[in-house]
Amino acid sequence: MTENSPVPEPSPGGKTALDIHDILKILPHRYPLLLIDRVLDLKRKERIVAIKNVTINEPFFVGHFPGLPIMPGVLIVEAIAQAGGALLLTEVEDRHDKVMVFTGIERAKFRRPVSPGDQLRLEVEVKGWRAVPGMTAAKMQGYAYVGEKRVAEAIVSCQLIDSSRGRGSGGEE
Repeated sequence: MTENSPVPEPSPGGKTALDIHDILKILPHRYPLLLIDRVLDLKRKERIVAIKNVTINEPFFVGHFPGLPIMPGVLIVEAIAQAGGALLLTEVEDRHDKVMVFTGIERAKFRRPVSPGDQLRLEVEVKGWRAVPGMTAAKMQGYAYVGEKRVAEAIVSCQLIDSSRGRGSGGEE
């Protein structure tokens, strides 16, 4: 399969699951910043449930914190945003020419530490979606769980931009 292979179409009920190969076709992120491993449930333009398996091999554990490895809260928020990005980018035909960027983080709360061996379940719901020619933006409420315990939450806002935006004209080295 190539990265341009189509993403599986949602079932008639609007739900689907995605494995890591499908996620790699949707999100531009790669190791070490790809923070979702699987999508368990996806309801188009509404919600997504994704998984991040947290292992001791994560590069951030080297310094956060030696002897007491805890996943940085900012990366939990990033995982929430990536799950939301996977949901939104499934709706964008030319997603390979686009990138989803943060425009805001609100009401972030961190309730419990996330450690190696934990499985982070990310539940993200779309609260607002606006698409006009040349611009797509969304606001999403995300929750992160380990087992049945909520470990973090945040409202994230994002916007879809052209992936060439911000790059030099090519004449600069």
